[in-house]
Amino acid sequence: MDVDIYGHVNNVQYLSFFDTAVNGWYVANGLLEPRKSSEIFLVVETGCNYFAELTFPTVVSAGLRIEKLGSSSVVFRVGLFAGKETETAAHGRFVHVLVDRESRRPVPISEQTRSILETLTA
Repeated sequence: MDVDIYGHVNNVQYLSFFDTAVNGWYVANGLLEPRKSSEIFLVVETGCNYFAELTFPTVVSAGLRIEKLGSSSVVFRVGLFAGKETETAAHGRFVHVLVDRESRRPVPISEQTRSILETLTA
């Protein structure tokens, strides 16, 4: 499923890489317990610019930074790297809004969460 008929990683997989990188960072930094958190981040916008092909079975790594931190939203920039390459194969924009798990309505980002998110601001 990852590789398309042209022999490279299919473009839809890049969004999956972005999602894994961002949510993995949330979990690693104690900001999210996917099945238990009363508040969760939902994707409201994505975008990707492609610069080089990714091919299977190359290891893909991601770099993250926060472009903008709002009252209930976070705009991530994600860079995908193939193997040991220093130039990005793709740049992504990933916008999350913090919502109440039950109501799905936006909630303000707490000061504690904000301080952790700020470690990724440019």
